[in-house]
Amino acid sequence: MSKIFVDACFGKETPYTPVWMMRQAGRYLPEYMEVRKQAGNFLNLCHNPKLAAEVTLQPVDIVGVDAAILFSDILVVPNEMGMKLDFLTGEGPVFEKPIKNQADLDALLGGEEAASKLTYVYDTIKLIKEQLADDKALIGFTGAPWTLATYMIEGEGTKTYNICKKMMYSNPELLHRILAKVTEVVKIYMEKQIEAGIDVVQIFDSWAAAIEPAKYDEFSWKYMVEIADYLKAKYPHIPIIMFPKGIPAFLDKVYGNFDVFGVDWSTPMGYAKEKLGDRYVLQGNMEPCRLYSKESTTECVEALQKIMGGKRHIFNLGHGILPDVPVENAKHFITECHRVSKK
Repeated sequence: MSKIFVDACFGKETPYTPVWMMRQAGRYLPEYMEVRKQAGNFLNLCHNPKLAAEVTLQPVDIVGVDAAILFSDILVVPNEMGMKLDFLTGEGPVFEKPIKNQADLDALLGGEEAASKLTYVYDTIKLIKEQLADDKALIGFTGAPWTLATYMIEGEGTKTYNICKKMMYSNPELLHRILAKVTEVVKIYMEKQIEAGIDVVQIFDSWAAAIEPAKYDEFSWKYMVEIADYLKAKYPHIPIIMFPKGIPAFLDKVYGNFDVFGVDWSTPMGYAKEKLGDRYVLQGNMEPCRLYSKESTTECVEALQKIMGGKRHIFNLGHGILPDVPVENAKHFITECHRVSKK
């Protein structure tokens, strides 16, 4: 296990500030696209431990990051709860039958029963750990209950979240029951990832910004904290990263027993440091599009290092890397992060 990366997550002194990049091997690596062709489609790739392990290791071997992030997808959770999932070309993920009422929710598997069906994820983790260098960490992850619920209720990606929000305001009891059921599955899912060998947990709330600040704790954050509390009680040595995207208005209300707060690119790092830097290690927050320019990348990396002063920080993007970023530019980002952190 990467002692440098894990120590950094706990705020301990390290020889340099470690760096990794949001999103898995991804579409920016030609090597990933070759493996994707072998799998036939995205979901097949998630279900194939040998191929999923291969693409997990690609950014480590090719780009030089300090931690690998497990190749999977957040939607394997509702899929194994019993919701039929397809990834349609040009449309993205689609669930055949979204949740509309209590009967739909009751039809889904919960807890241990659902989490036990994700054996291909745990097998992937074991294969990765057999091949991952000792000085690299493996990050496992899950979608936050709110983000998972948006797909489960809407049936697909959405720009308005109107179906979810209609439920939030007109039938909050049902939404809370959905969130509670998903939370129980995620707790055990992450526990099984830890038992399989991951070194760090990250909880993504990709659609956090869809909730107004006054409702965010009730419908998202408290469920994320519940997951963190559950894991910390059993595995205090495993760092937990929280990454809610797009909620700068909520930073002064952040609480919970976790270690790292992921700062998205829309939140000024100085503001995040002011509000959270004394309590949590901060991660992020470079705008991913800066990777199109090596000069802009260097400018941002140096600015982040100046703001953080080399303290309590993990270099990362402020969201996922984009598919047409040149690989050489991604390598430049890693090189620059290591360069400035050793000054």
